[in-house]
Amino acid sequence: MQLFYNPDIQPDTTQFSFPKDESRHIVKVLRKQTGDTLNITNGKGYLFEAEITIADQKNCVVTILETTLQQPQHYKLHLAVAPTKMNDRYEWFLEKATEIGITSITPIICDHSERKVVKLERFNKIIQSAMKQSLSCYYPILNDPLHFKDFCNQEFSGDTFIAHCEETDKKSLKSQVLPKNEITILIGPEGDFSIKEIALAIKNNFTPVTLGQTRLRTETAAIVACHSVAFINE
Repeated sequence: MQLFYNPDIQPDTTQFSFPKDESRHIVKVLRKQTGDTLNITNGKGYLFEAEITIADQKNCVVTILETTLQQPQHYKLHLAVAPTKMNDRYEWFLEKATEIGITSITPIICDHSERKVVKLERFNKIIQSAMKQSLSCYYPILNDPLHFKDFCNQEFSGDTFIAHCEETDKKSLKSQVLPKNEITILIGPEGDFSIKEIALAIKNNFTPVTLGQTRLRTETAAIVACHSVAFINE
């Protein structure tokens, strides 16, 4: 099944017109014709089966035939991950986390961060592509970047964890995660969190955790955390 995405379709929509660029892609590139069926999601859990009624490169119009609501995952996972020095590594994390299952992502700027500017537009394109590829109807929320202190000083519901590499008392993430829960996990930059940041997180009730016996890259640690939570919730 090929999945299309448009956030403007609502559960009560009966007819919809694609914007010019996507209309051209559907009609000219994919060679879809009047009467062909498309599967569309609005990223909020809804899957729409639609029939093309006007196959125009500038204004492709579809009629909604059936609307279904995809069941959400049984947990909520928010990963706050420091931007990596190389953008492609962060993009890889976004792609794989979306495929595995994640609710929201926040880039966090830390004391040891080498990259402090992120391109949310590019990141959102990666997320959208991964969502469609994995046939998910839920678009993960990509939040604006926040400095570590500002992120930690927010109020959180559910369990909160910080994964770091310092030789201190830490628990295994897998032993701490409860199924069907809301979870927030902090993942640091290549140089790890600073001692000051770790202390601030602990002060704000983040539990220090380890993701395994080896030192992991930022994007690898984020995926290990994402998969661990998904596995526990299977």
